[in-house]
Amino acid sequence: MNVKSKKMVSHQADTRGLANHGWLISRHTFSFAGYYNPDRVNFGALRVLNDDIVKPGMGFGTHPHDNMEIISIPISGSLAHKDSTGHEREIKTGEVQIMSAGSGIYHSEYNYSKTEEVNFLQIWILPKERNISPRYDQKDFSELLKPNEMVTVVSPTNENALWINQEAVLSMGILKENTSLSHKLQFNNHGIYAFLIEGEAKINETELNRRDAVGFFGQKEISIATKRDSRLLLIEVPEIY
Repeated sequence: MNVKSKKMVSHQADTRGLANHGWLISRHTFSFAGYYNPDRVNFGALRVLNDDIVKPGMGFGTHPHDNMEIISIPISGSLAHKDSTGHEREIKTGEVQIMSAGSGIYHSEYNYSKTEEVNFLQIWILPKERNISPRYDQKDFSELLKPNEMVTVVSPTNENALWINQEAVLSMGILKENTSLSHKLQFNNHGIYAFLIEGEAKINETELNRRDAVGFFGQKEISIATKRDSRLLLIEVPEIY
């Protein structure tokens, strides 16, 4: 399927879909499960961006995936992960996890703590090649995330980042108040989706507050200017998949 996305999208935090299951509160940037918005199915190859809060000791039981690149980023707390390839790990705040579901994988994710909530982002990106062998990786980036720098955490080409089966790049930054910088896209003809985890910032000419997002296609770089201390996630993806 070939899909071209709009040249610019703006998604305010309070326009996201909401699922409240008691043990799970999930905000959906794009259509997911019981939330469907025909104007918000994807941003290029970016298919899912869920902002999940899971109660202590609760989580997602064993379930299958295939042909999807799945990334988990704890914002606070930590996750317990177990999958059918034999990986059983704790994913802490400061770490990033990626799983290529490929030809098929089963996994579960739970709140690692019995006393504290976990808040994490779950991101799905459509793969470049289908039916590859499932794979899993995670890395601690806490010491690499230096103030006022965008750090590549997922990339198919950067040896310091987690590998992904797609021409997609995820970058994260901890940016101080009144910081200005530019960010160049690493691939030609890609789009970039900016998700403000915390703070207040302006991406190009769009003002963002906590959990707001904006995406652009047709630009080689974007400008970033913070008004308050901020945490920013940038997701670069192909426009056509």
